[in-house]
Formats: sequence, C-alpha cells, structure tokens
Amino acid sequence: MERRTVEPRPGWQQTVEEQGLVYPLTRHPDDSLRPYWDESAYYVFTLPEVEALEETVEELHRMCLTAAEHIVSADRFGDLGITDPRVAAAVTEAWHRRTELPSVYGRFDPRYDGTGPAKLLEYNADTPTSLVEAASPQWFWMEERFPGADQWNSLHERLVAAWKKQSALLPPGSPLYFAHSTADELGEDLMTVAYLKETAEQAGLDTGWVAMEDIGWDPLSGRFVDQQLRFLRSCFKLYPWEWLTTDRFAGHVLDTLDNGGGTGSTLWIEPAWKMLLSNKALLAILWELYPGHPNLLPAHLDGPRDLAGTTGYVAKPLLGREGAGVTVHEPGSPPVVREEACCYQELAPLPDFDGNRVVLGAWVVEDESAGLGIRESTGLITDEYARFLPHVILQAT
Repeated sequence: MERRTVEPRPGWQQTVEEQGLVYPLTRHPDDSLRPYWDESAYYVFTLPEVEALEETVEELHRMCLTAAEHIVSADRFGDLGITDPRVAAAVTEAWHRRTELPSVYGRFDPRYDGTGPAKLLEYNADTPTSLVEAASPQWFWMEERFPGADQWNSLHERLVAAWKKQSALLPPGSPLYFAHSTADELGEDLMTVAYLKETAEQAGLDTGWVAMEDIGWDPLSGRFVDQQLRFLRSCFKLYPWEWLTTDRFAGHVLDTLDNGGGTGSTLWIEPAWKMLLSNKALLAILWELYPGHPNLLPAHLDGPRDLAGTTGYVAKPLLGREGAGVTVHEPGSPPVVREEACCYQELAPLPDFDGNRVVLGAWVVEDESAGLGIRESTGLITDEYARFLPHVILQAT
C-alpha cells in the first residue's frame, strides 16, 4: 500500500459530475469549497494485498452474522439500545426469515496501513454511502490514467447480479420503490439511491421513485402509498431503521412490516435485521465472541476498562454517521463513561500517509467482497470533511 501524488486531470470536476458524483466539493467551516473527490493523489496496492483484504472482509462478514445470531438468541437487544419489545420482535422475525428477505450491500471500515492485519473500526450495514464514487468515477479514472491496470472494484456487476438473484423475493406485480430523504442537502443520498435504482433496472426490475417525506399513510386501506396513492409493496430506503422505528409513522411501519411471511404490506430493503449490524455495540459483542482475533480491536460497552491507561480508546455512540459524537482519548487519560450509550474501542490511530489520515471502505454485496473506496482526513476521526481518493492495483516493483 503506497500513496502517490499526481496532477489532476483537466476538467476533472465536470468529468466526475457527469459520472454521477454531483457533490465533488465540500464546504468547510470557513465557508471555503475544497475537493471531496481528490485525484491529486491515489493509492497503490499489490494483488496479494487486495486478495488478503478480500478474505479478511468476508471473514469479518461471517463473524458479524454469527454475532447477530448471538444477539437474537441471547436476547441482548438492550445492549444495542433496542428497548421497544415490538422493535425487538420485528428484528427477531426478520433475522429468522432472512433467507426470504432481500439484502443487498454493506461497507466495512477497517484500519490498514499495508504492514499488518486490517483492524475493524465499524460496519455500516444499513445505510452506507460513498458507493457512487467507489463504483463509477474511480473506475473511469483508472481506465483513463492506468489503462490495462486493475482495481478492487466489481461493485456494479455484483449489484446488478444481486438484484437479479433476489428479484424472486420481491412482491410480484408492483414496482420496487427507491427512497431517500430530502433533508440531504449535498445530493449524496439522492445519487446513492439513484445509482442503486439504475443497477436494479439493469437487472430487469420495475422500479419507482419516492422521497421518504412524500410517503403517505392511507388509513382506509392501512397501507403506505406514494403521492399518487399507489401502494408501496416494496421499498429500498436510504433511511436508518432507528429513524424508521421511532418517527411518527413507526407504529404503522411495525404494523405492516413484511418480514417475508407474506402477511404484511411493505417489504423494506435493507431488512430490519440489519439493525443488529449497524450498531456500534456489535464491535464489543464481536470482541466477546472472538477475543484476541487479529482483525478486531478490544471493545467494551460498560466503559473503557484498562484501555484508558494502556492504549487509549475511542468512545463511539451506538448509532450515528460521519463520526458524529465520537471522542478520542489518548493513553493515560482518565477513564470517562459517557451518559449516552457508547462502545469503547481501543485507540488505533488511522495510518498517516504524508500528513493524511486514511481509512479503507471495503464493500460487500450480499455475502461477498465487492470493492474498495478510500477516504482521507486531517484528524483521527473521519468526518463529513473527509476526501475520497481513487486507487489502483499495480504489480510490485
């Protein structure tokens, strides 16, 4: 793994926007616009490195599924902050019926510097973004800059294949709706959903489009409907389950949830059992089940324990995106147990490449490794000001 600098292509911004990345710049607190898509540098991997990372990601995915089974069978929903019995029951049923429910993708965020085993930082299994840039613009960048080279990137093909394979699980005779929230001002959620909709259409699915805020409830039929009062039998939503089960329509969601039994009215993708994997408590439960595993970091739910005095630790709220609420505590700092439920994970500072802190985003589609995206930040927390950099696989020199 190596970081190399390069002169950006002339007109790069227009190029990536035409490829679906309509948010190539990020507005920073000083009101300046700086590149989010950053092709002034790129990362180089060897094929053996990528093959080893692919194996690690798929092993981590299997371990996460084992942890999900443990949470359900041991009734550890309280550790995830799931205290509503109806939500726990819905997740349990979804887990037991998971072979009947479409489930498409997720993104692991491991720490990796090319010299040791990758260490899992978190798993974004419900509403992961940075998909568009990983699947499309960086592939076209590679073809233009390194024709004949390779990239850890089979995202598009695997997504289309996944929709084809799982189309039989969708309710017949109605379109699969794709929904995002209009609260997204950057366009990232919009374009992520639009891209997934495109892959579903390439798989031959009939699709529809709706904003989450435009989904209505028809009290006469007892069903969710779009703006034209058409029933939503199935819907992919880039909208976290913790919101879906707590907002003002939560009761209707649970009342009409189709968990594969054929008795509900709306089949949601990703399914409700993804709540088991999109929660930071998973990191601590993994450490309980696989203590000392080379691809895991020590993590606890009841406080930092001995991490405070040895390695330092990171306190992560159980739910959240873009590093919100995450705090870093250096070795020797006094242990602090926060009021909100957190996972306390060993501090493993992100690798520093020329002053840039890098984290990998390793994608899985269904149960298989599918691609890589790379983000850089200036600090230890990868937040909304991070930059996305492309990568390429080259022969070792």
